Amino acid sequence: MSMKNKIKNFFYLEEEDEEVQQPVSQPPVKQQEQPVKSRTKKERKVEQETPFNVVSIQSANSLKNSKVVIVEPRVYAEAQDIAEHLKNKRAIIVNLQRIDREQGVRIIDFLSGTVYALAGDIQRIGTDIFLCTPENVEVSGEISNYLYDDI
Repeated sequence: MSMKNKIKNFFYLEEEDEEVQQPVSQPPVKQQEQPVKSRTKKERKVEQETPFNVVSIQSANSLKNSKVVIVEPRVYAEAQDIAEHLKNKRAIIVNLQRIDREQGVRIIDFLSGTVYALAGDIQRIGTDIFLCTPENVEVSGEISNYLYDDI
């Protein structure tokens, strides 16, 4: 036995054909053939290309675990906590009625940047009340501006 064969045997580089056995496959069972209705080529192609209704487990769980968080910050430092909710894909309603205007503007500026970075959306839904949504939440409809035109 040559040195090359010894190394191959030591590292199991040679395939061992005797130990590997292929399972015996059963011939396919023929089903009763149903008469084929005449279809156009286009219908057959669409039928073949149509995927099954498959939903990933993660998307199903995210729909089940969707939450809306309502926050009423008292200081600017709470803006980071609000941004964490957005990062965790939760919609947030921010009520700024109990905070002075300057800090409220700073919070909205911070949240606007966060929403932009996460490809979400921010909308004013009332006087000093804002809705911040991540990208997985779609908001339809619009609140008219006559409620807060004077602001």
